[in-house]
Amino acid sequence: MLEARDVTFTVGGRELLSGISASFEPGKLHLIIGPNGAGKSTLIKQLARLTRPMTGAVLYEEEDVADVGEAVLARKRAVLSQAIEVAFPLSVREVVMMGRYPHFGGSPGPLDHKLVDQLMDFVDVTEFASRNYQTLSGGERQRVNFARVLAQVWPSDHGTAGFPKCRYLFLDEPLTFLDIHHQIDFMKKVRDFAAAPDAVTIGVVHDLNLAARFADRLYMLKGGRIIAAGEPTQVLTAKLIREVFSVEPQFVETTEGIHLIFG
Repeated sequence: MLEARDVTFTVGGRELLSGISASFEPGKLHLIIGPNGAGKSTLIKQLARLTRPMTGAVLYEEEDVADVGEAVLARKRAVLSQAIEVAFPLSVREVVMMGRYPHFGGSPGPLDHKLVDQLMDFVDVTEFASRNYQTLSGGERQRVNFARVLAQVWPSDHGTAGFPKCRYLFLDEPLTFLDIHHQIDFMKKVRDFAAAPDAVTIGVVHDLNLAARFADRLYMLKGGRIIAAGEPTQVLTAKLIREVFSVEPQFVETTEGIHLIFG
């Protein structure tokens, strides 16, 4: 369980988050939506402890994450951002192996190598294994980095004991460089990961249709505040979409649920 309690964050006198309180259960996919400047990425950074709140607290399993050591956190929390730059000409396999660094000292063992191979296959980048990461397209790099962060928090036979018991995966607009096929494939894989009873998974997405299709719970932000939270059908209402996004939605029933068209 992850809980934000009255989190406020200010930069240069401007309040980017205002009294955010929310709970995020394991075994579910939690997605954050909202217009540009709503505070979505700022909230993800707070929840992942990339930044610290001015007031309030973020708790992992009832313990303030501010008090958790970096080495412990690195074994249980991974963050996938919009763009990852690698300054050195590493191979794709070496980049994915970076996710295992918190779990071994010195050099990777057989279990680390096996897991990296499995995850490259899982996200369909095995064919790039020996390629220079810098030669990949933006979408290919994002898939490689998805494998890297999964390697960091994937269950294995070592490096997963102790506090926290849950694994935490944060996704900050991870679909930016992906085409529609890989966006859907990515979200299916994220949902599979999120279904684990010890996985807390929180992401930011812009596409409301993907949010409606894949989220177990949605959190709609506007002006640094959560103005609605719940199941997609509770949050993605015509009234809230008009209020927050300033567009007129139409709702179409499909075999996979509600599909939104915007006028």
